[in-house]
Amino acid sequence: MNLRLTYNRIAKDWMQDHEEDIWWIGGIDKYLSFLKSNSLILDIGCGAAIKSKYLIKKGFRVIGIDFSEEMIALAKEQASAGHFFVKDIKQPLDLEKIFDGVLAHAVLLHIPKKEVPDVLKNIIAPLKPDGYFCVAVKEQKPGNFDEELLKENDYGYEYERFFSYYTLEEMENYVINVGLHIVYKNITTSGKTNWIQIIAKK
Repeated sequence: MNLRLTYNRIAKDWMQDHEEDIWWIGGIDKYLSFLKSNSLILDIGCGAAIKSKYLIKKGFRVIGIDFSEEMIALAKEQASAGHFFVKDIKQPLDLEKIFDGVLAHAVLLHIPKKEVPDVLKNIIAPLKPDGYFCVAVKEQKPGNFDEELLKENDYGYEYERFFSYYTLEEMENYVINVGLHIVYKNITTSGKTNWIQIIAKK
């Protein structure tokens, strides 16, 4: 299973499937309330720029990164006011910028838990002191696996994706252990999924 190749394959179908999602809006609005207008935000795992477009519309500057070349191509089409680059969050980001905010929605859910501490350190490295980090992951359902390789067929063809699931306390500990101070936490339900959302200050 190569997740990057999977997202390259499903990019357009995924965008059409998720462009009407609204579960994240309340958490994002709360996050933006901590930032000054025109702040520079790094959208980690930006996908097809669905959230980047929202941030730009709200008056923020956005740089987005994703490891899927097809997703970045869509992002450039969908949000021309942003700047988008192909980057792997398991590697040094080398962005040569300091950000007021770093957003990582539905990103760590594809990272094996043993790798989360190092990935978290990597993605908050370009966040300025007193900057704000926002993360959203899927909550682990009681009695279910906390990690799995899921075979899916949502778009008329088969593909595989790796997922990790978290408890709120678990995600809080990851965030605290990289030196951040939690200022907001919430769990939002969308369909059969509970989304853990945490905002933290560096």
